[in-house]
Amino acid sequence: MSNLFIEYPKCTTCQKANKWLIENNIEFEDRHIVEETPTTEELEKWIKLSNKEIKKWFNVSGLKYKELNLKEKLPNMSDKEKIELLASNGMLIKRPLLVTKDTVLIGFKQKEWEEVLK
Repeated sequence: MSNLFIEYPKCTTCQKANKWLIENNIEFEDRHIVEETPTTEELEKWIKLSNKEIKKWFNVSGLKYKELNLKEKLPNMSDKEKIELLASNGMLIKRPLLVTKDTVLIGFKQKEWEEVLK
């Protein structure tokens, strides 16, 4: 399986990650996070694979996150509700995502990506 790179093309962090993947000859399939938002099934699987809490999956600096006042609402929501919310709008998901066969990387931290991919 090729790596799955999920991005929002206008996002500068996504652009940096994309450039880094290409420069390091890492094969990947590209997917637009808004046009093809991850499903609840994908998110459930990937959250497990990432070993990160669900709250780490939210784009806390995004306008949609702030508009929906999620900082206040998330603590009172079940995991199922949080996953359904993430699946409802790609702009709520922290990006980019890189799904490999062994893990899921959230956000672009070059050092972390190098450790996982090299």
